[in-house]
Amino acid sequence: MTGRHDETAATLAAPIPDPTLFAGEDLAAPLAFAVAGGEAALYTRRAPGKEGPNEDAAAVLPLEAGAGVLAVADGMGGQRGGAAASACAVRALRAALVAAAREGRELRGAILDAIEQANRGLLEQGLGAATTLVAAEIRDATLRPYHVGDAGLLVVGQRGRLKWQTVSHAPVAYGVEAGLIDEREALHHADRHLVTNVVGSPEMRIEVGPVLRLAPYDTVVLASDGLFDNLHLDEIVAAVRKGPLAAAAARLAAACAERMAAPAAARPHKPDDLTFILFRRARPRQRAV
Repeated sequence: MTGRHDETAATLAAPIPDPTLFAGEDLAAPLAFAVAGGEAALYTRRAPGKEGPNEDAAAVLPLEAGAGVLAVADGMGGQRGGAAASACAVRALRAALVAAAREGRELRGAILDAIEQANRGLLEQGLGAATTLVAAEIRDATLRPYHVGDAGLLVVGQRGRLKWQTVSHAPVAYGVEAGLIDEREALHHADRHLVTNVVGSPEMRIEVGPVLRLAPYDTVVLASDGLFDNLHLDEIVAAVRKGPLAAAAARLAAACAERMAAPAAARPHKPDDLTFILFRRARPRQRAV
């Protein structure tokens, strides 16, 4: 799959200053970044009690003013293989964006090329390792999502409306989308862990979402399934829709830690690595009276 230039395609016009990448790390608290004309809060941590590495990875990649790329990857294949696969994906993304900035290429094509490169690299290794991936291309007041697998992206309005979400490449998610399975039932479904599309597969496909316009107080959520398998959608929306972004990120991290710690009746519970990035545009300046 290759990118095509269209009227919405962004072009990289400047080198990427100090891109930030996290692979196999454990954060004690969310970190804040200025990126893409707004702010981001990133959190990543291995599953409670897990002895192996965190198999998630994430990247916050600032471009020229008003633009940037955010990404979350969730490695599969067990321990070192999964961690290496997710790191491969986000590093390929960073390398492709750096090269595109140098060559003046458009952003959409660079993201697609990076995912394809990571897919080829994992297949050539022949270790069976794979990863899911979700990325957000942000420029000024627009967002374009990309995803492979069940890492997901949400756009939440300040008043609590879920404005847009990815559909995971998974049988249970397709059932929810078709109205055959209730969203709350899906979190307890026996097949909720099955994923049909990954980076590291000969049949990999990249789903490119529409260009979405972000309102000033919208919150974008990118996350591994460690978030979506432990909190209901309405709980995620309530946690992130308003208030300081860092506080929203801390609420999400605490809520997931509580759910993962011990099972409880009628509540989702899946100890897993957890990684998410929240993003909001900078608040518009008030005009002087």
